[in-house]
Amino acid sequence: MNTERVLIIAEAGVNHNGDIELAKKLIDAAADAGVDYVKFQTFNSKKLVSKSAQKADYQKENTNDAIESQLKMLQRLELSKENHLVLIEYCKTKNIRFLSTAFDLDSIDFLHQLNIDLWKVPSGEITNLPYLRKLGSLGKPVIISTGMAEMQEIDDAIKVIISAGTDSDNITVLHCNTEYPTPMHDVNLTAMNTIKDVFNVPVGYSDHTLGIEIPIAAVALGAKVIEKHFTLDKTMEGPDHKASLEPSELKAMVHAIRNIEQAMGNGVKTPSPSESKNKPIARKSIVANKDISKGEIFNENNITVKRPGTGISPMKWDEIIGKPATKNYKADELI
Repeated sequence: MNTERVLIIAEAGVNHNGDIELAKKLIDAAADAGVDYVKFQTFNSKKLVSKSAQKADYQKENTNDAIESQLKMLQRLELSKENHLVLIEYCKTKNIRFLSTAFDLDSIDFLHQLNIDLWKVPSGEITNLPYLRKLGSLGKPVIISTGMAEMQEIDDAIKVIISAGTDSDNITVLHCNTEYPTPMHDVNLTAMNTIKDVFNVPVGYSDHTLGIEIPIAAVALGAKVIEKHFTLDKTMEGPDHKASLEPSELKAMVHAIRNIEQAMGNGVKTPSPSESKNKPIARKSIVANKDISKGEIFNENNITVKRPGTGISPMKWDEIIGKPATKNYKADELI
């Protein structure tokens, strides 16, 4: 999945609150921002969590219901198979690619039937061996999120996916922190390049911080994929709205990433076309400090260095000192 252009995934996730019309508005916002993919989540609630599974602290806080089980919450946020078809077709009308994360084996089968061209392993499934094997057997490009993971767990997941049938060139690993929102002191952004160096894979960043600074910084550090949650309104009730970008912020992030992308260059230090014209203006030359007669010896008193840089470079100073003038010079005249 190697690409020179940073792949930007706008994570709608479950921020549609189970409402297909709200999901369409999220697609509108993602398309308007100029992202590459808008991503949802595909799951069967009863196959994803047990009845006794409790919500995470951030889910309890953001849903204003500490008693409700995770199962009950997810049942409200589950997209039907019919809704998937509607959203895929709607994405086509908006010229944006549809993506969804499968959270169980049946959901992998369902999305495979829909010819999904890119697969995402969510952080919670990185230690799910049956899941990794099934997804790896598809042989499609895979993005792995690594929130909560140790390096050994990342290594194990990569090996399982490869052994199941996915080429190593089709694997991208995202550094991630699974706290919503992630505190800045826990981001550990340089771990992204540790992953790159150790596993020799393209890397990216799945961001759960507030704001847009960290994904932009990740691109400057070499991220090839950026994933970021977004919502229509952060104040809406739901588990992920608070740690998501609003449409104007998403658009600003995309704009900044595309600028950083251009600014990265090829790594070769040489004058750029835009600055070359300024070289003779900004640099200096050796000039006469006073009137100098022909035959007079150049010395530190009768020559100096001034703009423009169209004459002899000051780096030739030692070669000029002690030489006789071959003509008369007026003060400020280039030697």
